[in-house]
Amino acid sequence: MSRADGRANDQLRTVKFTRNWLNNAEGSVLVEFGNTRVLCVASFTPGVPRWLVGKGEGWVTSEYAMLPRATHTRSDRESVKGKLGGRTQEISRLVGRSLRGVVDMKALGENTIVIDCDVLQADGGTRTAAITGAYVALQDAISWAKEKGHIAKGANPLKQSVAAVSVGIINGSATLDLCYEEDVSAGTDMNIVCTGDGDFIEVQGTAEGEPFDRALLNQLLDLGAAGCAQLTKLQVAALAK
Repeated sequence: MSRADGRANDQLRTVKFTRNWLNNAEGSVLVEFGNTRVLCVASFTPGVPRWLVGKGEGWVTSEYAMLPRATHTRSDRESVKGKLGGRTQEISRLVGRSLRGVVDMKALGENTIVIDCDVLQADGGTRTAAITGAYVALQDAISWAKEKGHIAKGANPLKQSVAAVSVGIINGSATLDLCYEEDVSAGTDMNIVCTGDGDFIEVQGTAEGEPFDRALLNQLLDLGAAGCAQLTKLQVAALAK
């Protein structure tokens, strides 16, 4: 069966990176996966949290949030509610883990980089878009830090790139990069995070209806890894500009 937007099952949405979206940040990118738009901003600060002082290692972390009208109806700001929702905390930690999986903390030195991922418009795959865009912002922040002498020019804090994509079972078929309409109807929903050389950092998958067998799992993993490889090429092209 054809998809709502006419894509093939193994086809990404149109992906776009707009770097230097903010004037003041050390790294920033607006990443678009179709109608999903996430602003990823990397802030570099010399020094580390107290528990890392003196260890010669840096720290990379992330915060994720969604604007009140990123979806079809307005949601209250979590800052007004006075506490972060469970989903927000989960995604913030996921993005942070994904980035730390490709960073050499010794090479980063005693410096901290915080990536803020703010969803401007949501149409499925916000966490995977956030991870993919966050890497580009992180790369730019590290390049800035090298130019300013905060990181030794010969040091290479980034061991690999990282990208992420959603996959799912739609009408019995493995499908890549789900939009919202597909996400809510998927029999199985999975998010896959891969390094640039194809290794897995994290796999999150759940059967929403019928359980899935090993054969379908292998299809989803293969499809997700191939999607991440495509995203890696797009990241490289964006960073080369």
